[in-house]
Amino acid sequence: MAYVADYRSDAPTREQVDAMPGAVALEFGTGWCGHCVGAQPLLRQALEARDIAHLKIEDGPGRPLGRSFRIKLWPTLVLLRDGAEVARLVRPTDAAELQRALALLEP
Repeated sequence: MAYVADYRSDAPTREQVDAMPGAVALEFGTGWCGHCVGAQPLLRQALEARDIAHLKIEDGPGRPLGRSFRIKLWPTLVLLRDGAEVARLVRPTDAAELQRALALLEP
């Protein structure tokens, strides 16, 4: 799976996310967030070049998945390998930093 353009409101449960095999990029944010919109070209370029499952999760107050990851700012990219967090980027703007974090997902 490559880059996903739209945030989904039907988020999986934390248990489902923890059970996902392989490399997963969870992106928390909203379609109306200026920081989220601004980060999309960087995220698209980085994620399209890799074999990583990308889940864009609409976040906000009372959203259990975001709360379980203690999301405070958008966008936040949580990188998981076999359900375990290996890196987290909050409001990513630096391509090199994003590439270094994504490299941690490689087997």
